[in-house]
Amino acid sequence: RKGQSIEKALSIFKRKVKQSGMMLELRERSYYRKKSDLLRERKKKAILRNKYKVLKEKE
Repeated sequence: RKGQSIEKALSIFKRKVKQSGMMLELRERSYYRKKSDLLRERKKKAILRNKYKVLKEKE
């Protein structure tokens, strides 16, 4: 935008890129991972999420 500082424009751009998830997708697609590895990782994350949820409910 006209009259806007470079720093402000850069911070807006970074925020929009982060919100879109573009960098995360780029990182994930940078190399091939087998489907079994992806499923194993998702299962591990789900177990951890459940564990923290149970711990939080106990408090």
